[in-house]
Amino acid sequence: MGQTTISERDAMAAIGRLGALPARDAYHLGLRLWQAGYAERLLPALRHLAQQHPAAAQLHQLHGLAARDAMELGEATAAFARAAALAPADVLIAHSHARAALEAGSPALALFDRAFRANPSDGDVLLGYVAAQLGEQGAQAAMTTLGQAINGNPLWTDGLAALARLRAQLGLDPIEPIAAALARFPNEPALHRLVITTCLEAHEPSRAAPYAQAACAQFTDPWFTFTAAHIASETGDSPQAERLFAAAGASDAPSALSLRARHLLRFGRADEAATLLEPHIARDHRHLLWPYLSLAWRSIGDPRGHWLEGTPELVGVYDLGARITAIPGLVDHLRSLHFATAQPLDQSVRGGTQTDGNLLLRDDPPIRALRAVLLETVASHIASLPAAVPDHPTLLPRRQPLRIAGSWSVRLTDGGYHTDHIHGRGWFSSALYLVVPDLEAAGQDTHAGWLSLGESRDLVPALAPVRLVEPRLGRLVLFPSTMWHGTRPFAAGERMTVAFDIARPLQGTT
Repeated sequence: MGQTTISERDAMAAIGRLGALPARDAYHLGLRLWQAGYAERLLPALRHLAQQHPAAAQLHQLHGLAARDAMELGEATAAFARAAALAPADVLIAHSHARAALEAGSPALALFDRAFRANPSDGDVLLGYVAAQLGEQGAQAAMTTLGQAINGNPLWTDGLAALARLRAQLGLDPIEPIAAALARFPNEPALHRLVITTCLEAHEPSRAAPYAQAACAQFTDPWFTFTAAHIASETGDSPQAERLFAAAGASDAPSALSLRARHLLRFGRADEAATLLEPHIARDHRHLLWPYLSLAWRSIGDPRGHWLEGTPELVGVYDLGARITAIPGLVDHLRSLHFATAQPLDQSVRGGTQTDGNLLLRDDPPIRALRAVLLETVASHIASLPAAVPDHPTLLPRRQPLRIAGSWSVRLTDGGYHTDHIHGRGWFSSALYLVVPDLEAAGQDTHAGWLSLGESRDLVPALAPVRLVEPRLGRLVLFPSTMWHGTRPFAAGERMTVAFDIARPLQGTT
């Protein structure tokens, strides 16, 4: 879906006209406004239009889309249900209805089954069915469904990737089914890509190395050469990494630049990393490069490192203990959502588990109450930020709406921690502490279990963190998503958090 740029003044004027338009015209104008990012402003008008045109399926569908963006998942599910009743053959509406119910934490298996029967070739619908099955029937049933689908279509890489993620969370080898598919179809580049990326997501670069070498010998796609160079760097073979980066050739793709910068930083060449990245940073729309440029600038003492991350107001520490502990049943409810027995793929968790789905979109009473407290605090934090700064990735001109791009709970136990990482999809990221270990009673090291901001111990271990934050019950920490963050291990006890990313608002005309 392309993004439409509409000024706020024009958007509000258009919303005011919706009620006077025929249903079809109101839908098309409303759709443009929704695509431009005005779901929250649009929602009251869509509620009225749904009453004004009760038989207009598309308006109910648009109502559901706007309510979902506004994080009103109960309302979204009800709107999609009305649209589905009016247009039972519409595959997109059926899928939207099922997806909203799943995100709300409501029973969705029957809805996905209906959507899949209407369009059995849609892999996204089948993956939604599996996600619903995981919640309603358990992991074994979900793995069985995925396995059967993959047997029928062994080149379905999205299904293989989903099976790998599920197996990892159950403590099983995530690579095994992909390697088996690759053995059957050795000439399929998509399977070579998948097995390499899954090894890397499982934090096993040494296991990825022979797959990358084989792919480089078989295919001319520069992705394989760049990735082989990255693997050599991650495993400490700098000369081999240099040879492979040279063989891959120059690329201004942000993904390739980030791998090259990561290598330079790892081997103490921060000045070269800065020189590499600076000409490309203006078009780093996915924010893949800013975190590496931050490390480079700070390593060489460039004052732009302070310009980027040194403003004190960027980080907020809010003690919400009384408000959080007043939410009935919150911790027990979160515990019930931790089905996994091992850490997920491609995440920073070590020695713990992480919930599936966008946690804070759920319509469960404890989650609704928690979301309200968190968004109120985020709004206060955003309001306290300094004025917009040209070209700054965090101090943006347009700072509304506030939407949750992703959210989850993490439960760490003895020895658990987070590796240093960043969140490329977010604007602000967070950590809310709901269960904390008694670090003093356990006689643990100073700063054990603390949150570290601005530190990447894997790439530049000599670079000190920007800030260390002590975990306390009910404490919420907010910080820019481009800022490196991780946690120090703690020897004994349990820590459970909720974390979320606030989406970066569209920066069109205001």
